[in-house]
Amino acid sequence: MKQQEPKLMSLPRMRDILKSYADEISRHFFIDSHLAMIRGSADVLRLIIRQQPPFTLDDRRMGIILQGEAHINLNLVEKHFKAGMLIFIGPGSIVSPVSISPDFQVYGFGIANDFPLPFASDQLPQAMNGQVRDFQLPASETDITTARHILDTLWHVVHQPDYNPQIVSNLIAAQMHHYDVLYRQFCNRQQHMLSREQTIFDRFLQLVNQHAIREHHIAFYASRMCLTERYLGTVIRQASGVTAKEWIDRALIARIKAELRHTDKSVVQISEELCFPNPSFFSKYFKRLTGMTPAGYRET
Repeated sequence: MKQQEPKLMSLPRMRDILKSYADEISRHFFIDSHLAMIRGSADVLRLIIRQQPPFTLDDRRMGIILQGEAHINLNLVEKHFKAGMLIFIGPGSIVSPVSISPDFQVYGFGIANDFPLPFASDQLPQAMNGQVRDFQLPASETDITTARHILDTLWHVVHQPDYNPQIVSNLIAAQMHHYDVLYRQFCNRQQHMLSREQTIFDRFLQLVNQHAIREHHIAFYASRMCLTERYLGTVIRQASGVTAKEWIDRALIARIKAELRHTDKSVVQISEELCFPNPSFFSKYFKRLTGMTPAGYRET
């Protein structure tokens, strides 16, 4: 089946689609030539979805997920939006909603690329300058409250007769800076987490190289590192794509192969020295992981 080409869903296009529903959605939606706002109800989203996604965007959209959840294919990756997240979607993004819960509510805005912001285009906040296509941030209650206060003020201002564009511009800029700070903090936390994972992984491999001859189970390594087995296993898989048990097995098999290839020790003696319960278990273990018996390997 031929993949459907994304259709541009610009702010003017949205205004054309929604103008016949103005009376129904006015309590939850505002739009002019440069700015659109949605407040709570997902009815606007459902009306847009009728236009058969995927859509491509040429503007910036920012919001808060207030309630419910949605699965959205965003820039070819399926994302899970849920209550308590701050969302940014930048120009050039491709959006295709997969599912939206009946109670889904979002509060946010979209601004056209020519929206008059109070800073030069080359001075945009880092998270909004085009280097990041989209992001979703789990936010604290305090951060959500700050974002909502800005949106509440913005909503109030745009509903005033002949509203002041400079005030609107500054409020949009304030929200952009707020999201930018939170995005950079989130990235720093992720980097710190990755650094910690790498430190744990390096220490684990060091211990495996030292003790795998006698210690064949993850419990020993978790104990030495003062971590739970579950946490250690999760970190090792995330850091390397390989389970902790497989790393232990790799080290142990490498040692067994060296003993078989370069010594005259019997299978029984190697089994005992490497702390296997008995030679039969040792042979089965080796064959399961290599496809060969110890004697067969020694003869190759």
